[in-house]
Amino acid sequence: MVDRCFISIDIDDPVIKRRLADIQNILQASEADIKNVESENIHITLRFLGEITSDRTESVSSLLKKISFSPFKLIFEGIGVFPNLNRPNVVWTGISGDMQELMKVFSELEKGLKNLGFEPERRGFQPHLTLCRVRSGRNRAQLAEAITLLGDSYIGEMVVEHIRLKKSVLTRDGPIYSTLSESTLV
Repeated sequence: MVDRCFISIDIDDPVIKRRLADIQNILQASEADIKNVESENIHITLRFLGEITSDRTESVSSLLKKISFSPFKLIFEGIGVFPNLNRPNVVWTGISGDMQELMKVFSELEKGLKNLGFEPERRGFQPHLTLCRVRSGRNRAQLAEAITLLGDSYIGEMVVEHIRLKKSVLTRDGPIYSTLSESTLV
């Protein structure tokens, strides 16, 4: 059996989720052709693994249980886009806070995944929360204006206590995520 998997930090805080939904509503009001990420699916992707066999899923689950870290705080603020405002594909919220601890977790995870035979992440790690994907150029100027106005938005803070291995099942209505395993604290 093969599953589409990734490793993430889930956003479980209801206040942060509500504030992100408010921002998504403002972006939607621009009437741009965007698809919002569902509130329950918003997360920080630490590593996309792709289609992996159940044997590899078990190995990654074991790896997560070996990664230890103390709880650390992340701050969600700022709205931006990939690759740029002239050609936005993804609208995101920025992350700051204890980035040194976040990068330590990412590095330990990368080292463990490499030992399991996964190729290193080629694009590097750019921590962010994806809010929506831009499907076409319709009303791009209005979307860019909304993003510029929201640019410095403060969303909130969250203490990270887990990283999770997630399974993603793609459907016509969007992906459905489920947790396969999670790390434990120090």
